Amino acid sequence: MWTTLFLRMMRQLIKRGALEITMPDGSVERFGSGDLIRLKLTDPTLPRRIVLSPELAVGEGYMDGTLVIEGDDLYGLLTLGIRNFSLGQGHGLERHIGPWLRRFQQFNPVGRAKDNVAHHYDLSGKLYDLFLDEDKQYSCAYFIDPTMTLEAAQIAKKRHIADKLLIEPDMRVLDIGCGWGGMALTLAQEYGAQVTGVTLSEEQHALATQRVKDAGLEDRIDIRLQDYRELDKRFDRIVSVGMFEHVGVPHYREYFDHVRKKLRGDGVALIHTIGRAAPPSRTSPWVNKYIFPGGYVPAMSEALKAIEKERLWVTDVEVWRLHYAETLKHWHDRFMDRVDEAKELYDERFCRMWRFYLVASELTFRLHRQCVFQFQLTRKQESVPLTRDYLYKSEPQRQRTAAQ
Repeated sequence: MWTTLFLRMMRQLIKRGALEITMPDGSVERFGSGDLIRLKLTDPTLPRRIVLSPELAVGEGYMDGTLVIEGDDLYGLLTLGIRNFSLGQGHGLERHIGPWLRRFQQFNPVGRAKDNVAHHYDLSGKLYDLFLDEDKQYSCAYFIDPTMTLEAAQIAKKRHIADKLLIEPDMRVLDIGCGWGGMALTLAQEYGAQVTGVTLSEEQHALATQRVKDAGLEDRIDIRLQDYRELDKRFDRIVSVGMFEHVGVPHYREYFDHVRKKLRGDGVALIHTIGRAAPPSRTSPWVNKYIFPGGYVPAMSEALKAIEKERLWVTDVEVWRLHYAETLKHWHDRFMDRVDEAKELYDERFCRMWRFYLVASELTFRLHRQCVFQFQLTRKQESVPLTRDYLYKSEPQRQRTAAQ
């Protein structure tokens, strides 16, 4: 029965490109026409599992080595999948149970949020050293020039955000989800800010604290292992890069309520997040299980609805489209160049999982309406200039400096 359902599903779905599958019993089936991707399924449970949850089963099959792609053409397979599957909508059983699971998966109170963060960010720091830039920026870089190095593009990202924050010396800045401390170090060193960074990752907290000490900036930067909701101070500026994806829709109003309450009357906040240039959907079950439990990429409408209800001014919205695709391509190529070192840290299955994550993420930005949103928020509409000219007056010189 499951084989019959599997073959029927493939015939219905594969309309662009061609897929040839060698089934576990040795039979060969072909679907669609055009550029051909060849697969071999060696696990007899895979057809059933793909019917029930295609994204989860394909990812697990690749990780386990029971879904074998000719030439290990993961880019080709996932491109075929994204172009034919309505990713984010669900198929089979998951179409029916997805809406019921969404609210439970995104329920992130303080304790559960820390556990979810640990799942991804408390992996060995040596793993991230294999593919990130020297500053360990684990978020979208800003490729003003497509020939920029990853390091230069990450510097450009931080400076562009700092310009949007209109940082002045001695301003008190809150960095929500400060990662390994790169943004805090930049704001303190280049702009003279006083920065409080909060993270729920013990690994990130330890390294960020050490980096601050090594830079001699302990009097300007305070890195805390703490949930942002537990802070009771107010700040001139608030920045959050790559953290909002972990908040969860049920907590959006709570998040922006805290941003408003922690922001001084004339303060400015900059929220940088992966976004969905499409209506609200759901998180891939494979990503939720293996990569970012509790994570969710918001549609702009979901974020703005919460912002509006918390009485914040949206003074600027910027959409970055292919910047993250280029960032992920850099990460993938760097990771694969050093994959043998990754195998020494973990194992073959982990490395296949990590590659699947990087390639799937890149192609989602290229092919499936995923992007990055930057929301500039204030409590008063006059807290920022009336035009965006201030963002670009110094940018050419800044980018020349970053590229050197």
